Amino acid sequence: MPHAIRVEQNGGPEVMQWVEVPMPEPGPGQVRVRHTAVGVNFVDVYNRAGIYKPPTMPYTPGAEGAGVVDAIGDGVSGLTVGDRVVYQSGSSGSYAEYCLIGADKLIKLPDGIDDKAAAATFLKGVTVEYLLLRTFKLGKGHTALFHAAAGGVGLIAGQWMKALGAKSIGTVGSEEKAKIAREHGYDHVINYKTENFVERVAEITGGEKCDVVYDSVGKDTFPGSLDCLKPMGMWVSFGQSSGLVPPFPVSLLQQKGSLFATRPTTAHYFAKRPDLESAAKNLFDVMLSGAVKPDIGQEFALKDAADAHRALEARKTVGTTLLVP
Repeated sequence: MPHAIRVEQNGGPEVMQWVEVPMPEPGPGQVRVRHTAVGVNFVDVYNRAGIYKPPTMPYTPGAEGAGVVDAIGDGVSGLTVGDRVVYQSGSSGSYAEYCLIGADKLIKLPDGIDDKAAAATFLKGVTVEYLLLRTFKLGKGHTALFHAAAGGVGLIAGQWMKALGAKSIGTVGSEEKAKIAREHGYDHVINYKTENFVERVAEITGGEKCDVVYDSVGKDTFPGSLDCLKPMGMWVSFGQSSGLVPPFPVSLLQQKGSLFATRPTTAHYFAKRPDLESAAKNLFDVMLSGAVKPDIGQEFALKDAADAHRALEARKTVGTTLLVP
């Protein structure tokens, strides 16, 4: 029988157990995928800890994986057994040797992108795609601040911002991570442990500040992120690795410069299949061009997913974390 990680109650990494599960059988519109690589993302931590509510309990964590089509349900077209595929999904289930996924969520992998690169990049990559190309259309002449620049999303963003011709500033928590961020395209990197990032942004920009701040950190970077924006700039809050942003009056946005604020998610940006397909194409194009390269910082056996979460929560990871069945 195949194995999967199961969570029966919210809590720390120890609630994730490696158990035998029945072989899933695809229903109408579904495909069974045999995983070859599974991506780890902070949203998995949020679900496990109860910050976000998982769809069911007990459940199998994970929202991203790559592998091979193993079986196909009724009504599925355009896919055959043996196809290499990747997916990201708001529903859980990728921390498993096999999973069922709706055929409409699967994207075929092109030649030139291997399974590990796909699993390491897809969810983070399409996240960066909507952040840079849809939420705020970044380009030449823009200055962007990106928090957690040495994380999995941040390293993809640094490379992609460079390809777009934007001026990029990243924040990190160590000199080691600062070096990695610079190597991935950031024009300026701030170590928030030794420098005040608000003051440094003002210095770097000559007082002009930024057009957009991309913030996945949350509590620890608020309201400093707002103070890094020029009038009518946009604050994009897309995560809260340090904790939830505290409630604030909307008048604060007026006081700090008629700012825009948004809290986007992949669930809304890719609710329609054509949007997912176009984002995947944009991601694959920049990967195949060499402008964006996957950065797999660490790998864990799938059965050791709890250790991967411990490392992620302790901020001991760099780049992307993979689970390998």
